[in-house]
Amino acid sequence: MRTGLNFTAAIVAAVLVALGSSIFTVDQRQYAIVFQLGEVREVISAPGLYFKWPLIQNVRYFDKRILTLDAAEPELFITSEKKNVLVDSFVKWRIVDPRLYYVSVEGDEVRAKTRLAQTVNAGLREEFGKRTIHEVVSGERDKIMEEMRKKADLDALTIGVHIVDVRVKRVDLPTEVSESVYRRMEAERKRVANQLRSEGFAESEKIRADADKQREVIVAEAYREAQKVKGEGDAKATATYAQAFSQNPEFYAFYRSLEAYRNSFKSKSDVIVVEPGSDFFKYMKSVGRSSDKAGK
Repeated sequence: MRTGLNFTAAIVAAVLVALGSSIFTVDQRQYAIVFQLGEVREVISAPGLYFKWPLIQNVRYFDKRILTLDAAEPELFITSEKKNVLVDSFVKWRIVDPRLYYVSVEGDEVRAKTRLAQTVNAGLREEFGKRTIHEVVSGERDKIMEEMRKKADLDALTIGVHIVDVRVKRVDLPTEVSESVYRRMEAERKRVANQLRSEGFAESEKIRADADKQREVIVAEAYREAQKVKGEGDAKATATYAQAFSQNPEFYAFYRSLEAYRNSFKSKSDVIVVEPGSDFFKYMKSVGRSSDKAGK
């Protein structure tokens, strides 16, 4: 009885092991290749649950997602000007034909990356050799990458791989070349700065001279206007005086003499030396005689 149960349990266990080894799943991010005695039997690209013959069939999985090939170090390329540039690039690729991929590189991702790196490197070297530094840095960078992608994709399809994109991350000059370029750029910037300073100084001198000229003109015109106004005032004053003199010459002479006395004796310390019989004291004498006559 116990022997029969053990035998049944052994059979059930064997069935479960056989069933477990015959069932496999394929993820939506994977391809699966079913091999039978070392030969490709079937390629599965749809996700789901599948069966295989245990012991005589085995399964290998390959990534369906987009993979990245990034250069470890920048590559040294030569432009059409015979100038060296350091180029850092990366490649986006994915497997599109798992059977061909396995036959070509035995499903080895390292071998596939080596093949793609050689293809991209050779293509970039050719494209950079046709162009100048300015063109590869900014002028035709997008064009280079698109042409490189197309060329690399043609070769990649022969191993079951599709090149999604080729990108140049950075284009630099070698250190020794960069230093000389920076020195030339610095010298050029200094030359431009000196030129701008000299032009600015010349312009400032021109503005200053024009301002001085305008100031002289304004001052001259103001002086002329002042002299004109002063002359007109003097003329008007003279006319007024003349009119007053013509109306009463004796009073006008007396008034002018009083002004002369006032201006001459403003301070007690003022001293004037004149002859006693001078006309300067004419009205003082007249006043004195008038007072004597009034006293008598």
